[in-house]
Amino acid sequence: MKYTASFMQAAVLGFALLFVTAPVQAGEKFTVLLDWFVNPDHAPLFVALEKGFFTERGLDVELIAPSNPNDPPKLVAAGKADLAVSYQHQHHMQVGEGLPLVRVATLIATPLNCLVVMDDSDIRSIGDLKNKTIGYSVGGFETILLKVMLEKEGLGLDDVRLINVNFSLSPSLFTGKADAVIGAFRNFELNQMDIEGRPGRAFFVEEYGIPAYDELILVANSNNLGSSTLRKFIDALEAGVQFLVNHPDESWNLFIAGERKDLDDDLNRRAWRDTLPRFALRPGAMDQNRYRRFAEFLKNQDIIKEIPPLETWAVEIQ
Repeated sequence: MKYTASFMQAAVLGFALLFVTAPVQAGEKFTVLLDWFVNPDHAPLFVALEKGFFTERGLDVELIAPSNPNDPPKLVAAGKADLAVSYQHQHHMQVGEGLPLVRVATLIATPLNCLVVMDDSDIRSIGDLKNKTIGYSVGGFETILLKVMLEKEGLGLDDVRLINVNFSLSPSLFTGKADAVIGAFRNFELNQMDIEGRPGRAFFVEEYGIPAYDELILVANSNNLGSSTLRKFIDALEAGVQFLVNHPDESWNLFIAGERKDLDDDLNRRAWRDTLPRFALRPGAMDQNRYRRFAEFLKNQDIIKEIPPLETWAVEIQ
C-alpha cells in the first residue's frame, strides 16, 4: 500500500530504523511485519511493546518495518512471520488470489482514505468535480472509491480527467496539476498541507456510498489459528490500546523513545492526535455483518470475484 510523497519524506527523514525488538527477556519469539515505516498508525503496537504487555504474556515480540510494503502479508502466507499489518481491501484481494491469510485483529477501525481539494478551491461538492482533473497514486481501489463517490452525484469516471501523480498527491494540488486527489490519508495529508501553509479540504469516502471498513488490520496464516500465542498477542495489544487512550501524552513519549526520536516532529504529533480516536478499542473483536457488507461491495465493484465463507478469511480468536 502506498503513502503520499510528503508523508513519506516527513516520516523517513533521518529515520534509518528497520526493526525494533522488545527488551531481551525469556519468551516465545513472535514476529510482526508492519505495512511500511513506523508511524502513528502503529501506536498501539509500540505502546504495548514499551510497556511490557507482550513480555508479561510470555511473548518476545519483534516489530519489523519492511523494505517493500507489498511483502508482509505474502511473507506471513509463506510462514516467514507470525502476523502482518495489512489493509482490509488488500486482504480481500489477496485471499481471492489464494493466499492462506485470515484477519485476526484490527488496528484502525475506520477508513483513512479521502478525496482532497485545496481549501480555497471552488469544488464545494462532489458534483463540482465534473470536467476536473483528479490525481491518484494507485489504480484499482482508489479509482473505485472515486467512481462510487461520483455516482452519488450522477457522474461517472468519464466526466472527469484521471491522472496518475504517483505518490505526489499534495504537490499536484499545489502546482495545479490536479484539481483534486483521491487516496490521501486524512490523518497525514491534511496535516502536511496545513503545515506547508496550503490547507486542504476533505470529502470522506464513507459519507459518499462506500461502506465503512477497517483501514489497518492484522492478518495471520490460516494454518496457525490454533496457536495460543495469537490470543496472548491480541490481549497485549488491547492493553496497549487502553493505555494509549488513558494516557496519550505518556504514550507519545513511549512511541518516540530511543531510536524513534526522529519521529518527534509536527507532522507526526498532529497525526498522533488525529489517529487516536480511530484505533480499535477491542482489536480482536469483529462485526461480522460489517465485514460481509464490505466484501459484497468489493464484489459488486469487481475488485474480487467471489466471497468465501467468512470464517476462512476473518475471525475472532478465542
